[in-house]
Amino acid sequence: MSERPLVPMRGTGDVRRAVATVPLGAGSDARRSKPAAFAAGAVIGALGGLIGLGGAEFRLPLLIGAFRFAALQAVILNKAMSLVVVASALPFRAAAVPPAAVAAHWSIILNLLAGSLFGAWFGAGWATRVGSHALHRVIASLLVVIAVVLLVGDGAAGSGALLTGTAQAAAGVAAGFVIGVVAALLGVAGGELLIPTLVLLFGVDLKLAGSLSLAVSLPTMTVGFARYSLDRSFAVLGQNRGFALMMVAGSIVGSLVGGLMLGWVPSAVLLPMLATILVASAAKVWRQK
Repeated sequence: MSERPLVPMRGTGDVRRAVATVPLGAGSDARRSKPAAFAAGAVIGALGGLIGLGGAEFRLPLLIGAFRFAALQAVILNKAMSLVVVASALPFRAAAVPPAAVAAHWSIILNLLAGSLFGAWFGAGWATRVGSHALHRVIASLLVVIAVVLLVGDGAAGSGALLTGTAQAAAGVAAGFVIGVVAALLGVAGGELLIPTLVLLFGVDLKLAGSLSLAVSLPTMTVGFARYSLDRSFAVLGQNRGFALMMVAGSIVGSLVGGLMLGWVPSAVLLPMLATILVASAAKVWRQK
């Protein structure tokens, strides 16, 4: 009996997922060394620490551009690292914002989660089906959006809730869905979108908003992570476990350093600089093949 001829897989999504399961070559291993991962993580963590974020917005373009991961692989790695980095921030914030204060705003948390959990599942599922070129374009566009939000959202002040009642609840679900999609597509915690939403839509104090954003982002990230685990590209975590752990360690160290440097760098200089970095990174990701 003759063997059945091999039939090429159809669709860019199938090809990309198949390539993602191929072990890394020697050249890639050299470029993705553990010292390089730690150093890159430290720089990214410092940038994130300066603005009170996990730094995943800066990590993703680096994973794609400098370390040459495919778009979907980079998103999955970024999501895994973001989960660890953001979870490590909880003990540090507990002293400034007691857990009881966060729990007292459970209705806001549930309101946003009602949209963000579904958005995270939808966004992660879409990312595993779309072609690599299209995903690069989406990631680049979202990085520009994040840069704009950083600049515009900096002046947000808790002057009262923008909406109340049913309108506020509906807007919270819609905002949560969008944030969940963005968090899944970029592998980020979404704090840069959650904090302005909490301050403007719900009138929450800025310091409390930071802790509430963690309460929303951790379940949201977990759902997106679970959805990515169903895709073959998830194997990138096992293939690059040491690399990811070293970058996480560097990110945590860098975030502490960035927090200490916060008083030395004025916001008037810091935010435009970081926004510029994001836009430049977006341009580089847009040009990726």
